[in-house]
Formats: sequence, C-alpha cells, structure tokens
Amino acid sequence: MYNTVAFIPVRGGSKGIKNKNIKSIASKPLVQWSIEAAVASKEIDKVFVSTDSESIKTVVLSLGLDKVKVIDRSSETATDNASTESALMEFATSYEFKSVVLIQATSPLINSTHLDESVKLHYNHDLKSVLSVVLQKRFIWDYTKDGFIEPNNYDHFNRPRRQEFEGYLVENGSLYITSKQNLIKSNNRVSGHIVPYVMPEPTYYEIDELSDWIIIENLLLQASRKKEDKKLAINNNIKLFLSDVDGVLTDAGMYYSNNGDELKKFNTKDGMGFQLLREKNIKTGIITSEATEIVSRRASKLQVDFLYQGKKSEGKLNAAREICEILDISLNEVAYVGDDINCLELLSSVGLAACPSDAVHAIKEIPGIIHLTSEGGQGAVRELVELILNDIV
Repeated sequence: MYNTVAFIPVRGGSKGIKNKNIKSIASKPLVQWSIEAAVASKEIDKVFVSTDSESIKTVVLSLGLDKVKVIDRSSETATDNASTESALMEFATSYEFKSVVLIQATSPLINSTHLDESVKLHYNHDLKSVLSVVLQKRFIWDYTKDGFIEPNNYDHFNRPRRQEFEGYLVENGSLYITSKQNLIKSNNRVSGHIVPYVMPEPTYYEIDELSDWIIIENLLLQASRKKEDKKLAINNNIKLFLSDVDGVLTDAGMYYSNNGDELKKFNTKDGMGFQLLREKNIKTGIITSEATEIVSRRASKLQVDFLYQGKKSEGKLNAAREICEILDISLNEVAYVGDDINCLELLSSVGLAACPSDAVHAIKEIPGIIHLTSEGGQGAVRELVELILNDIV
C-alpha cells in the first residue's frame, strides 16, 4: 500500500482550448508541468495520471518517468458533466493508499516545494484535508436587494492601506489533499476540518481560457529565466558564502541545561560544508541577530573568515556590505542563507539567496530565492554548499 499518492485527472475532450492538456506551453505539454512537480516531490510515493485519451496517454508515457502510472478513466467519469470526484472515487476503489493529493493539470505553476509542504501540513494535522489558496488583497462588493452595491470585506469610509488589509483566501485549484478514509466517507476531495496551504499570488491563475494561457505561459517563462540566472550566479560569481545561525545552522530550538545555560544544536554536515568552501577558496562568514559565546565558539570551530553578531535586519545588510568592501567584491558575488524576516533585506540584495524548507512564508516569497529541501539545523547549509560546488567544479 502506498502512503501518499498524487492523482492527476486529464480528460481528452477539453472545450475552451482544444487538446489543452497536451498543448505545448513554455516548451512543454501542459500536463508535464504538474507531473514533473509531483515526481520531484519527496513526500509523494506514486503519481497516477487518469485519462480517457490515447493521445494524452502516449504523451505521458513518452516522458519515461518510473514514478508515473497512467490509468484508464472510464467514459462515465470523463463526460463534460462528470465531476472530478467521480474519477477520484473510481481511482480510490481500485488502489490502496493512505492519502491522496489531487493535482490539477490546469495549474502548471505548482512545484515540488508546494507539494512537499502541503503534504507535511496534512500529516502534521492528523490527516485533515488541505486546500491550496492564495491570499488576495482586493475590495469585494455585493449587490443589495434594491440593486445597488455595498462593500463585503471592508469599510469604504475607512479604506485600509494594502499593507494594513488582511485580505481573504481564494481557492486557486492547484491541489487538494485528503485521506482515503475521509474521501470514501464524504465522496468529496476535502471534508471535515480543512487546513489552508497558502501559495504565492501568481498561482491564482488557472488555465480555462486563452487569456489565462497567455498569462501563465509568461509566468512560466519568467520562472525559467530566473532559474537560468541562478545557475549563472552559481557558476561564475560566488566569492563569499554567508549564513544566519538560528533556524539555519540550528533548528531554531531553545535548549537549556539544568544550570540554566543556553544551548544550541548544530549539524556536523554543515560544518563539513564550510570546510569544502574553504578548499575552493570561497570566503565564509556568519551574520546573526543574536550575540552569544556559543556562536563565537562555533564560528571558531568552523574557521569562518567573518563573524558579525547582534545584527538585525538592515544591520545584516550593512555587515555584508562591509565584508564586500574588505574583499573588494559586490553583493552579486555573495550567497546568503536565512530563514526569518530579519534576513529579508540581505536575502533580497545578494546574488544568490536561499532558505531552509521551514523558513517563514515572507522569506519563501522573495523573488528568485532557492527553496532548499532541508530544514534548518538538518543540513540546509550543506545542501546549498553542494549546489554551489557541483556547479563550480
């Protein structure tokens, strides 16, 4: 029995855009984007693509992905009026699994990080359903009984600024997660208490019309260019590697001895990462908000070239600029890994920014930032080091 499976339903009879599920978008068939995201997810054991179309089946099989299994979708569940639930229930009666991630092929902006995080959310909440949403900061109006309109979600006499407006959650159609038990019981993709998984604002778009297609293709191409820019930065420019401490080199836990002494838990794999950087003549440093003797000792053990403690937000950026002046390099030649909002300014300014998988949402939203698969204190720094060195060598 599989623990977690992905289920991607793709019909052959699309109406708005003919054959849209296998039509090329940003140089790939539409369905390939969601399939590749599911295959890359560490939390998904098997990917099932359900289709009634031989053409779609041929395209999916041509990808040659061992983790993917194409299954037949009955004609009864593939009509224009058939619900996705009917296909999902048909699948559930034929295969054994604990939980299922329903992924829509019409949302190609989804990636493996989204899937990993949402599946973990599902299991951390005792298998409760998870629904992907986008936070929208829009002013909503409703019709009144007499045909006029009135605001639904704000007071127009006290119009909030965007940064003060909480906004509202909008279902974006990217993913739905539920246990098989709850699926069979409710006959619905989500049921009971539902946990939101908040995705980046661009994922609001789904492909239903040609205008959606144009918008999403441009977003996919932009994302591809950003990846190429990252590779270029890694290949040619990195001369200084900087790291935060709490939540990056540690798991952000607060530990105390019986005597009340503060303790921190570091990872030896990260220590080896700093050594590998030294061997390649890349300078290293630590910039952290805290100021403790523990960090001083750890920095000495790691033999870092620079240590700045007690630096918050803009102070971190200023510290990095000071190091750049000493080394006669630019911020574009700096890699930095951080996890919380006090790292935001520095992460937004360096040539290569990265964050652990458990970084806060605001950090993950930084354009172009690398989402590492490891959590803080669990080898995140080593993961980034290997990425850098593998591309340099």
